[in-house]
Amino acid sequence: MWRSWRISMVGPGSKTTACVLCECNCGINIELEGRRFAKIRGDKTHPASEGYTCEKALRLDLYQNGPHRITSPLKRTDNGDYVEIDWDTALDEIATKLSRIKSAYGGRSIFFYGGGGQGNHLGSANALALRGALESKYHSNALAQEKTGEIWVDGRLYGGHTKGDFDNAEVLVFIGKNPWQSHSFPRARPLLKQVAADPARSMIVVDPRVSETAAMADFHLQVAPGGDAWLIAAMVAVIVQEDLVDDAFVDTHTSGYGPVRDAFAAVDIAAFALTCGVAEDQIRAAARRIATAESVCVYEDLGIQQAPNSTLVSYLNKLLWILTGNFGKPGTMFLHSSFASLTGGGSGTNSVRRTPTRVDRAKKKAIGTGVTAAGRALAFTIPRLSRIGRLTAAVESVSSKALDVMVPFAAGLLASGVGAGGGERVSPVTGAKIIGGLVPCNSIADEVLTDHPDRFRAMWIDSSNPAHSIADSKRFRQAMRALELSVVIDVAFTETARQADYVLPAASQFEKPEATFFNFEFPKNVFHLRKPILDPLPGTLPEPEIYARLLRRLDVVDAAVLERLRSAAQGGRDTFATTFFASVAAEPRLGAIAPFLLYETLGQTLPPKLRGAAVLWGVSQMCALSNPEAVARSGYSGSGLTPGNKLFDSIIATDTGVVFTTDTWDDVWDYVKRPDRRFTIDIDSLLTRVRELGAAQSVWTTEEFPFVLAAGERRSFTANTIFRNPDWRRRDKNGNLRISREDAIALALSDGDSARVVTQSGAATVTIEVSDMMQAGNIALPNGFGLDCPTEDGTLKSAGVSPNELTSAGHKDDFAGTPWHKHVPARLEAIR
Repeated sequence: MWRSWRISMVGPGSKTTACVLCECNCGINIELEGRRFAKIRGDKTHPASEGYTCEKALRLDLYQNGPHRITSPLKRTDNGDYVEIDWDTALDEIATKLSRIKSAYGGRSIFFYGGGGQGNHLGSANALALRGALESKYHSNALAQEKTGEIWVDGRLYGGHTKGDFDNAEVLVFIGKNPWQSHSFPRARPLLKQVAADPARSMIVVDPRVSETAAMADFHLQVAPGGDAWLIAAMVAVIVQEDLVDDAFVDTHTSGYGPVRDAFAAVDIAAFALTCGVAEDQIRAAARRIATAESVCVYEDLGIQQAPNSTLVSYLNKLLWILTGNFGKPGTMFLHSSFASLTGGGSGTNSVRRTPTRVDRAKKKAIGTGVTAAGRALAFTIPRLSRIGRLTAAVESVSSKALDVMVPFAAGLLASGVGAGGGERVSPVTGAKIIGGLVPCNSIADEVLTDHPDRFRAMWIDSSNPAHSIADSKRFRQAMRALELSVVIDVAFTETARQADYVLPAASQFEKPEATFFNFEFPKNVFHLRKPILDPLPGTLPEPEIYARLLRRLDVVDAAVLERLRSAAQGGRDTFATTFFASVAAEPRLGAIAPFLLYETLGQTLPPKLRGAAVLWGVSQMCALSNPEAVARSGYSGSGLTPGNKLFDSIIATDTGVVFTTDTWDDVWDYVKRPDRRFTIDIDSLLTRVRELGAAQSVWTTEEFPFVLAAGERRSFTANTIFRNPDWRRRDKNGNLRISREDAIALALSDGDSARVVTQSGAATVTIEVSDMMQAGNIALPNGFGLDCPTEDGTLKSAGVSPNELTSAGHKDDFAGTPWHKHVPARLEAIR
């Protein structure tokens, strides 16, 4: 099952690619010795990272190479063992079972999970075709464990994703974030050092721990675990009550300030300070520093997104920079372009009245007298065009001919969903709120382990490890075994793969064209298509080829259509575009399988190793139409579909990152998805929670479980579950449990001692590390541990504790359903 292989020489030299360990995807150069990554260094030519990389990227050889790689499809037998089978047998059986389940229960019963990891997004983009062919309506990924509350708030406020110009900000605010370890913006560590050394600039950090970033901060607001909502609400209240609001900005650029003002005018700041555990004078000083600075950036992350009141805190922290006018100028927050949307429906975007557009007129025409069934389907999907960038406005600027073919294509693509969730608002069994198109991860097992007629019957998991990463892993494993079919695509025999009926071995992220859609930069936004630097291991396949082989078996498109498109592709981009869009306009259902069509036709005109990137042609067209001026400023100009063609060709031809949009601060307001370009800051459901905070529950520990466990702390040698081999860690090889000195004295524990951590869901033996980072009552385990890795002789080695053996699916945000990984009631027992 796990095979060693002989190193084969593929030629020496440096290969340009990117790191795959976090959303930054810093450019790197790799020196190859055969298949081994002999040396890794930052790529100085990369337009975003400019040669910077952290220490984690330097160990990527242990992701790429080792006996953890699987090289044959695996099938679970009746006794629970796995046997190797050939690709044809695996895909024949999977196709038959998918067809049977769809026929018996409908495509709604087939659930998809995965977003491909930090830098593995092309596979999931091609998965859209399988979802479309099966008419699957429900899916999720790791974003639903972190960002959906923030996504909902963003949708209600302004309809997009914000980030900050940290390089130029006078004040940097980090809430539940430690960028020294988690990065998330280019060159994070050099920037933190620069700010800490500049007396004119300040850092404000909200964190229960004295993290590496907090230790550098001018203001460390060491909040009690779970007290963030009271702390941030008190800071907003200081700004309101001390008349520190930027009235000109609020009057000009927001609506709904009256209810916001009234809610925070009533906040008892002193009482909230007692609740959150931060002194009132510290709260007032930090709030005043924000309000009086020339520029402020705010970054929230998992420390609050996986803790109590996470959606409310997302709203509160955005009020900090909105009420003080920190948007749309250097050193402040900005909305930005996107190469492809990562999420879709259910974002919380307000309905608005607007002037009828050509898209509206196209819809009206489609639902006119004598409309066809295809036309009716199109009519109801056209309005969804506005969910990606500013496509509705952009379509206005292209020719009538281009509109005639582009609208049906885009509508069909969205029906399967670049981040779309099938239009569903709640999950079928538990009624969980679907935000950004994503089913809350804590609800997935309950959508399976039931006799409800609409339960999930099959699960497709793409390059993800939810049996390790989702709360209450034991219950998720139970759910997988209860399914009628489960399929996992991955490079390794993961914890999730060990529960699946079929495991399909994927080429690694350096053996195929790959990319990330985490493109959040400004004023120049960058997309990097990583070219394969190695051939796939024998027996493995890139995900686009896996999906294509399966879709051929499902017979989803007439052979004549494919032949017509292949012929057109040989005639050049313009000929192909006309033929492709005309085909989709004539048969809108083809839009749902667009990635497959592109792979099978346009893909054959690309270099063979880049065929899997064919889907990016459609994404490039959508990006160019969504952001016409910004794309033109990056050098991709012309009429109709020419800019998208130019952008796609540049991406294919360039080894490093490509700037796909260029903006100025004058352009930022164009990304506000409101007709009046104002922020809608009166979110009544969340203001109600502000008014109720004074009497709300603020402590979730008990006499039985008196500690708060942060399950999944970021450290220097943690990287989610991408590294399976524990040998990559130079320090903290056991993933120690960090505790405060006060708690260590009380429990008579010292560094290196063994102890038992117990929660409602499980227990584990841990190694103690006494740390000045921790405050009393707060303990922490790192993420990325507890993974089994095979050795050369076939035995397994592991290190540390899998944190989600200790978490509970029931502990979650009551609004967005995000888990409380960073706030798990626990107790600690010394082992004598």
